[in-house]
Amino acid sequence: MTTANREVNIYPATKVGSPLVVFNAFENEGTAVHAELEKLKTADFTLATININDWNADLSPWEIPPVYKNDEPFTGGADAYLETLNEEIIPAIIAEVGSEPAYVALAGYSLAGLFAVYAMYKTDRFARIASASGSMWFPGFVEFAKSHEPAALPQKLYLSLGDREARTRNQIMATVEQNTGALYDHYKSLGVEAVFEMNPGNHFQDAAQRMAKGIAWLVTS
Repeated sequence: MTTANREVNIYPATKVGSPLVVFNAFENEGTAVHAELEKLKTADFTLATININDWNADLSPWEIPPVYKNDEPFTGGADAYLETLNEEIIPAIIAEVGSEPAYVALAGYSLAGLFAVYAMYKTDRFARIASASGSMWFPGFVEFAKSHEPAALPQKLYLSLGDREARTRNQIMATVEQNTGALYDHYKSLGVEAVFEMNPGNHFQDAAQRMAKGIAWLVTS
């Protein structure tokens, strides 16, 4: 379906009132993640994948310049997109499914993983969060996370990285493993049930499998 000028694909649960996992996807990423989830035989839940129109705008919490030469800048549209997600897209998904979910979870890979963690500071909508290979290198994010109170702490938080992601000459992106570990320690200290999982490979290896593992852990128990 299309809502708020976004393409949304819904993979419905078999039971009424099952959890809803919202996944912000890049291009056909949602289809690949759903296929991986089918292999894992997870608990029953509805997966809704949303194709993001402008990755660097919709998912970045504030403006920063490009991290690589000739790349696009990050223009800080996360608050605006989150408002649309909360007020238009998720209600439309729930209406399409036809029942209120047991809870709503938010998942994302890369910059969408950063957005998923950022969202907990702006809304209490999401009971569970999964960030696979999240862009925790984003300048100022760790400081923001530690100095602000979340709107609600998640029941469960999944963080993951590839074990080669920090091995880069880019000094900004090289902070990703250290920053993700710092955030994991921070949320654990707040009493959140959290996991920080390392996977083999770089940022682009096995992306769908990594995201599916995170979502599967979210919906278990």
